[in-house]
Amino acid sequence: MECQLAVIGSGPAGLTAAVYASRAKLRTIVIEGPQPGGQLMTTTNVENWPGNVSIPGPDLMINMRSHAEACGAELLMESVTAVDLSKRPFVLTTDSGKTITAQSLIVSTGATSKLLKCPGEKEYWSKGVSTCATCDGPFFEGKDIVIVGGGNTAVTEAEHLTHFAKSVTVIHILDALTANDPIKDKVLAHPKANFIYSTTVVEIKGDENHVTEVVLEHQQTKERSVLPVQGVFIAIGFNPNTSLFKGQLAMDAYGYLTVTNHTRTSVPGVFAAGDVSDYRYRQAITSAGVGCMAALDAQAFLAEK
Repeated sequence: MECQLAVIGSGPAGLTAAVYASRAKLRTIVIEGPQPGGQLMTTTNVENWPGNVSIPGPDLMINMRSHAEACGAELLMESVTAVDLSKRPFVLTTDSGKTITAQSLIVSTGATSKLLKCPGEKEYWSKGVSTCATCDGPFFEGKDIVIVGGGNTAVTEAEHLTHFAKSVTVIHILDALTANDPIKDKVLAHPKANFIYSTTVVEIKGDENHVTEVVLEHQQTKERSVLPVQGVFIAIGFNPNTSLFKGQLAMDAYGYLTVTNHTRTSVPGVFAAGDVSDYRYRQAITSAGVGCMAALDAQAFLAEK
C-alpha cells in the first residue's frame, strides 16, 4: 500500500490529523493500533470537549472516526509492528503482514498510564477509578477521594481536585513526597489535603456500581487498614508508546518523542502529535489541536518536496 501520509494511532490527535490531511487531498492511511480510538474509548462522559456539554468518550471517538472516513482517510484496524525511517518513502509493516510505504508520517501512538495492577482497579475503572483529574474532577464534587503517587503529577492532580472534592488523601509509597513542583507546598498547606506515607493501595472495593473504599498496606509493618472513599486517582506516571521508534527518533529521558517547531521530530518528514510527545497537558483537545498542526506541517513538507 502506498500513501502520501501514514498516521500511526487513532486517538484525537491521529484522527484530527487524518481529517485535515484528507481534506487537503493527501492520500492518508491511518493504522489504528491495538486500541482504536485511544484512551477516550475507556472513559464515560467527556464534559470538556467544546460543542458537547456531555458526550460519552466512545461516542466522541466514533464521531471523529466517521469524520475522518468521510473526508477520504483510509483506516486500517491493525497495528504497526516495524518501521524503517532510514529512507524515503518510509516503510511500515503491520501485524497482518501488510507493507505500507509513506512519503510522510505522523506518530500519534499516545501514552499509557502506569497502573497499580491491584484487585478492583480494572473492575471499577470509570466507576470511581481514574488517571485524569482534569477530565474527571468535576464528577467528584463533595466526595472523599485518594490520589496514589507522590511526584509532580500527583501533587498537580491533588491541587486540581481540591477545588471539587470534600477531601483529598495523597497516598505515597515513600516516606516523603518526591515532587519538586512548587505547587507541592500549596497542596501540603491545603486544609482539604491529607497525606499517608510509606503506604500502598493493595485493593479497591465497591458496591459493583462505584468505588466505596480502598485497602491500604503499610510498607514496613505490612499492617492493613480500610479507608472509605468514593474516588481513586492513580498518578504514578505514564509510559509513552514509543518503543517502536527507539534508535530511529530522538526521545527524552522518559521516552517521549522530542519535537522542534511544534511537531517536527528528528527525522525530516516524520511528525508527532498528542501524548506521545506531550507530557504536560495530555488532554483530548490539545492532542486534537496538535494533530491539526502535524497535518499542516506534513502538507507543507510534501509540497516542498
